[in-house]
Amino acid sequence: MLEAFDQLGWLLPLCLLCLGLMVGSFLNVVIYRLPLMLESHWRRDCRELLDIPRGATEPPLNLATPNSHCPHCKAAIAPWHNIPVVSYLVLRGRCARCSAPIAVRYPLIELATGSMTLALYWYFPLSLALLGAACFTWALIALTMIDIDHQLLPDDITLPLLWLGLLFNLGGTFAGLADAVLGAVCGYLLLWSIYWLFKLLTAKEGMGYGDFKLLAALGAWLGWQALPLIILLSSLVGAICGSALMVIRRRGREIPIPFGPYLAMAGWIALLWGEPIMARYLGALAVH
Repeated sequence: MLEAFDQLGWLLPLCLLCLGLMVGSFLNVVIYRLPLMLESHWRRDCRELLDIPRGATEPPLNLATPNSHCPHCKAAIAPWHNIPVVSYLVLRGRCARCSAPIAVRYPLIELATGSMTLALYWYFPLSLALLGAACFTWALIALTMIDIDHQLLPDDITLPLLWLGLLFNLGGTFAGLADAVLGAVCGYLLLWSIYWLFKLLTAKEGMGYGDFKLLAALGAWLGWQALPLIILLSSLVGAICGSALMVIRRRGREIPIPFGPYLAMAGWIALLWGEPIMARYLGALAVH
């Protein structure tokens, strides 16, 4: 297999693109169902805690059950109608049975996942680093969309992402193990400190604990050295996007804006271009 990749230079990029598209299709399921699964668990826990009798039994819901179906007519989606991007184009964005429109976000997420997975080819050789970068990318895409939809960064993704980063860095894949551990600790404590300082000064909560865990995960993958760049980039992009949203949608300052997507974007940028950006920045400081 490795020889085939060496002889056919186009084969690995094509495989990465196809893999990314298929993973993007799965991420659509995760993005939609995981918050619903968590809400179901929370309702069950609340009933048990408050000793409330159980009502009607909720239908089983997980990442595999029930099968994919149209939310309008409930018809099951045939496997040949579930091909990433292609099926959406063939069906012209409508259900094959009831012709109800299919949200364009589904093929867009598939395309984004495929494109971002393909982009890794130019920065990582066929190695453990490429596998790790792909897992890192896919987790960030899922977290970004869930946070946009629900202002939620599930522990089911952030915590495995953190531990996975430490495992990949046992051999120094992206950072030394000591740097990764320190990155996880500093990443969490940094936003935790800002959270409590803001709360003491304003009596308001400025961010959620999921943001702490996400920055800790980014630190575990990229090391503590990447944290200043991630904070700077996420704050800059967040300020620009937040201001634009307030102007375009006429949203007030009191409307919460999720910070997770900006952390995720900054983390992905730092993964690919962190070292050149820091080198240019330090070089500019040296000149001045």
